[in-house]
Amino acid sequence: MQTSTETLLYAAELVEENGTYTLVVQDVARDTVQTTPVPKSMVDKLPTFLAALTARLNPAPPRRRW
Repeated sequence: MQTSTETLLYAAELVEENGTYTLVVQDVARDTVQTTPVPKSMVDKLPTFLAALTARLNPAPPRRRW
């Protein structure tokens, strides 16, 4: 029986403080953290971007015609 293990490579958080958004990305392997400000317009588009990324990486199986 084969077992699999998961290894966390990066951890990301989107933090809001007083109307200002900051993306915080931790590189777990290198033990580093990078931060960058993110405009609200990008934050508002994040769900759409994630849905598009998911659809591209995990395309739905082709529909069968009867």
